[in-house]
Amino acid sequence: MKTILLIEDDTALRENTAELLELSNYKVITSPNGKVGIAKAKEEKPDIIVCDIMMPEIDGYGVLEALSYDKTTSQIPFIFLSAKTEHKEIRKGMDLGADDYLTKPFEEDELLSAIESRLAKAQIIANILEEHSQKPNGIQEESGFRNLHELKNFFDDHGEISEYDKGETIYKEGDHSNNIYLIIKGVIKSHKMDESGKELITALYKPDDFLGFTSFIDNIPYQESATAVETVELAGISKSKLKDILEKSKNISLELMELLTENLSEIKEQLLQMAYSSVRKKTAQTILQFAEVLNKKPEDSIKISRNDLASVAGIATESLIRTLSSFKKDGLIEIEGRNIKILDLSGLQMVD
Repeated sequence: MKTILLIEDDTALRENTAELLELSNYKVITSPNGKVGIAKAKEEKPDIIVCDIMMPEIDGYGVLEALSYDKTTSQIPFIFLSAKTEHKEIRKGMDLGADDYLTKPFEEDELLSAIESRLAKAQIIANILEEHSQKPNGIQEESGFRNLHELKNFFDDHGEISEYDKGETIYKEGDHSNNIYLIIKGVIKSHKMDESGKELITALYKPDDFLGFTSFIDNIPYQESATAVETVELAGISKSKLKDILEKSKNISLELMELLTENLSEIKEQLLQMAYSSVRKKTAQTILQFAEVLNKKPEDSIKISRNDLASVAGIATESLIRTLSSFKKDGLIEIEGRNIKILDLSGLQMVD
């Protein structure tokens, strides 16, 4: 049973909404203001937070900001619930990292659909991160200075330590690349911008991964940007120092070459999938993915927002909507509002 933290200062609305959520098989924790809500979020670690904006003590923006700086709560999906409808207020909430924004008064199905959608999206992202973190790097760790394990120890012992907060840029595409880094803690994403200004995440890096390889020629610019997904600590050494080490150790050079080749193969596979996987296939796979995460049978409806589907599929919302319409005409799915029902499971699985 998923746990929802409901932060709302209006007693009647808080109690009525809590009852609605409990009847929908959620465990509900309530809070009358932002200050208490922050404490409960850190103590209870709910699966999702639904929070009003205008509240005493600390408003909703303050709650979201406080929780985003805490590693234990920064990844909890967050939905704003408020009578505020001005675009600038909505934009402010989204800029702070909110996942959704519902205005009062709201329909019961609208709230339940938003919650279900955000929980499913969070589960999919968590699965992707877990899968990435469990990938072996294919390197046998041995004792002695003639292997990658000892090279990493050298980074840790002699590298220049730097720290970055969540969302902070480590380097930008086009910056000169004078250093190579070893990630001590935290997760980093590398990314580029396409011609339309859309961010393309090229890789995720975890602790004990190297970061910043471009060329061993000094001042060659980075080909992509790197940003901290959470609080990050790095140990960096100069390219010239690393070149000296590699020139003196054939084993380290070979192991490092093997590691970089494997990373390149993974990136190539990802790019090929993005290049040759059609919009129809991405849409079909994403619907099936949400159905699996939501533990839905084919005959059950999936309540999911179009933006969430497009975000996970990595396509424009407009393209997704057109594709859903074509799936409906082909008899693969049925659409009613936010609800999507799979009519032909095998047909959806065979979309290419």
